[in-house]
Amino acid sequence: MQTVILCGGLGTRLREETEYRPKPMVNIGPWPILWHIMKIYAHYGHNEFILALGYKGEIIKDYFYHYEIMNNDVTLELGSHGAFQMHNCHEEAGWKVTLANTGEHTLKGGRIKRIEKYIKDDTFMLTYGDGIADVDINKLVEFHQSHGRIATLTGINPRARFGELRVEGHQIKAFREKPSETDIKGLVSGGFFVLNRRIFDYLTEDEECDFEIGALEKLAGEGELMMYPHDGFWACMDTLRDTEHLNKLWNENQAKWKIW
Repeated sequence: MQTVILCGGLGTRLREETEYRPKPMVNIGPWPILWHIMKIYAHYGHNEFILALGYKGEIIKDYFYHYEIMNNDVTLELGSHGAFQMHNCHEEAGWKVTLANTGEHTLKGGRIKRIEKYIKDDTFMLTYGDGIADVDINKLVEFHQSHGRIATLTGINPRARFGELRVEGHQIKAFREKPSETDIKGLVSGGFFVLNRRIFDYLTEDEECDFEIGALEKLAGEGELMMYPHDGFWACMDTLRDTEHLNKLWNENQAKWKIW
């Protein structure tokens, strides 16, 4: 199944890093968080990715363009264009990565609509380029297929700064984006979506088309948005403090999202 990763935001809360590179390219250990996210999906056999690029997207393109030579040993003969030999084989062999320019200032809904042409099947996955978790991706997909609605999101409880969900059973009745921190009481969206391609009917390529405020709110109102509960590890890289915390977990072998 294809996985779309939203990689185009400005990352203004992490300006210390994102002044020089897009947020998905900020490292946890020696690897960008984008790599960690892709490894989670690939662990479950999903290795076809569509990256919706925006701010400093050329850095992500350059990373994957040079991935083979930077992650393998190579032998080459200077002055001879054909004398090039690659040794070893990294574990990411077989990944198919589509790098799609979706506009520097486009909101998330517009980015998703602009990659519609690359979606091959009736169902695909979507997540943010700054969130990691030990979500069982295949169980998430099974849950989505069991209910027949347009969209499933993964519900988490981080007691943090994200939009609260009003849930009855597994059905989301209301989606509220980013209330005040003191107003958080229940589950919130942790990304890791599974979507039917009917989602594109709720989106436009307009730069101002959002995903949460608009599409998800409308889906919730129509009974087409379901929630897969996840009570395991989840974290996002939103601030410099988050970055330092995730690197500390990685360096101390406490990276619970490392399921591969």
